[in-house]
Amino acid sequence: MMQNSVQAIRSGVRAASTRRVGARNMSYVAPLRDMKFQLDEVRNTEEHYKKLAKTGGEGASPDMVDMILQESAKFAENELYPCNETADSVGCKQIGPNEVKTPPGFKEAYQSFVEGGWQGLSFPEKFGGQGLPSSLALFQSEITSTANWTWTMFPGLSKGAINTLIAHGDDLVQSKYLEKLVSGEWTGTMCLTEPHCGSDLAQVATKAVPAGNGKYKISGTKIFISCGEHDMVDNIVHCVLARLPDAPPGIKGISLFSVPKFKVNDDGTLTDELNGATVGRIENKMGCHGSPTCELIFDEAEGELLGVEHKGMRQMFTFINTSRVGTAIQGLAAAEGAYQLSLEYAKDRLAMRSLTGSKFPDKVADPIIVHPGVRQMLLTQKCIAEGGRGMIYDSALIADEMAEAEANGDHKKAQSYDDRLGFLTPILKGFLTEAGLEAANLGIQTYGGHGYIKSNRVEQIVRDVRIASVWEGTTQIQALDLLGRKVMLQKLKPITQHTAGVMKFAFNAFTSPTSSKYGSIRTHAAKLGKAAAEWQYLSLRVAQRAAGNKDAIGTASVPYLMYGGYVSLAEQWLKQEMAAAKALENGAEGAEAEFYKGKIAAAQFMFSNLLPRTGYLKEQMLAPIPDTMDITPEQFAPSN
Repeated sequence: MMQNSVQAIRSGVRAASTRRVGARNMSYVAPLRDMKFQLDEVRNTEEHYKKLAKTGGEGASPDMVDMILQESAKFAENELYPCNETADSVGCKQIGPNEVKTPPGFKEAYQSFVEGGWQGLSFPEKFGGQGLPSSLALFQSEITSTANWTWTMFPGLSKGAINTLIAHGDDLVQSKYLEKLVSGEWTGTMCLTEPHCGSDLAQVATKAVPAGNGKYKISGTKIFISCGEHDMVDNIVHCVLARLPDAPPGIKGISLFSVPKFKVNDDGTLTDELNGATVGRIENKMGCHGSPTCELIFDEAEGELLGVEHKGMRQMFTFINTSRVGTAIQGLAAAEGAYQLSLEYAKDRLAMRSLTGSKFPDKVADPIIVHPGVRQMLLTQKCIAEGGRGMIYDSALIADEMAEAEANGDHKKAQSYDDRLGFLTPILKGFLTEAGLEAANLGIQTYGGHGYIKSNRVEQIVRDVRIASVWEGTTQIQALDLLGRKVMLQKLKPITQHTAGVMKFAFNAFTSPTSSKYGSIRTHAAKLGKAAAEWQYLSLRVAQRAAGNKDAIGTASVPYLMYGGYVSLAEQWLKQEMAAAKALENGAEGAEAEFYKGKIAAAQFMFSNLLPRTGYLKEQMLAPIPDTMDITPEQFAPSN
């Protein structure tokens, strides 16, 4: 195992440096080599884009993709990462009811972003965008998210607003707002919950009263509104859930409205009249200090109905699903950021000698990267970051295919892709945010005591990513969505289709010509196929138990989601292992050969050390329900 871990990390490790620990290079470097490997060698995206005849594939040439990645990297490394630490220490400051000051450098970086046309990269040309496939914007956002997550939230939320207005806005609303949002001149937010609601949006009490001429007066208080007020743009368009006077109770009575900070004329020109939306406060948070989390108070603010009355919750899921994928990227970004910092530190930090004998006898001690415990932490981070990247990229390409099917009028095919994304999204959001937090925590552990010190930057990643498994639906809500709504309500159809696909891939990998030369591929393919089959079996077992006790779904849901996450991560590593083996067969040499050998060795770690976690998750899924549910509230509390 030690030899394997040497190969796995070697691609990112120079010979142990003589630089002092304090002179480490603590900068972010976009992982372009791995991104290109995953796009070109694992997925052959050049052929993928050629198939997108109506949705921008022609413009997504290899040169264009390379340019997008390279320029995104320059922007992230040179403009975003340098202001990330300052944003954490300075934070946002509320100046007045309609003024929040963002951290130094944020406004300037955003202006560069707008001038570069980045916001409109994948939006339709008729709204001022560049009309390229949506996956390209996702690849770009991964880079900026890792460099500076809180800055990326501003354009990220706008993407959700744009998608919502495109899907549900009428011609007037689209003509008023979309061009400005797509250009980045304005930003957008989502306004869902209220002080008494949490995730139970059936309790939404904000009112919408018809005011004539297609306008409504919106009144109520919304909380946890990320980027709800700031100084980076002239106007902010809020997507707000509210109730009409005749609305039925619960979810069925919620409608969706667009409400700008400043009133906008019907021709899209901006007025100087504030629109009754003020900031009560910005929250004092554990992390994500660079983005203001606002309490917004709407007092007869003027808005327009989006979509159909009383269908607002369904329509808001356009925004929510955009944000859930964005939050999955936050988990990936935390893993990648922590891995980069940990790797640099482990190469430089001298402590003790290797258990198998000194590796650097000319130094006072060996660098900690020689120690098995440190290597295991680095490999776990690597597996989460690079495997999670693959999970997100696969989903991004499915979204491209869905858009193409819709453009071709093949609504049945588009719906099948949409259903597939509906199954994958809770796994992406739930698993990758939990795994990203684990990777970030391992960053602190790798640093030891130095990881607890703010100047070393790794602890900021932990604080920033801690919210990821909470917002846009907690892990528990994602798990109930996956197991309860996506699997059980559809009588196991999604999981049956998904595991059949995984098992087919595992069989093809097992029988591939490459596997005859790399025995590890056959071993890993067999393990993956077995895990996928067991996932299907466990779905049936939980269904059988739920027939007698519905709490079986609630108690099994989180381990069920995490089980699926590890199977998905393993599938990605088998894909990467096969692509790396093929490259070595084709004669890769030097540093390139080391990169591919590192992939193969990391895959070994994935299947030997991380996939086995499914064993205890299985035990949790099938644990007796009374172990959880028969404890009374009184028994939770100690007696005095």
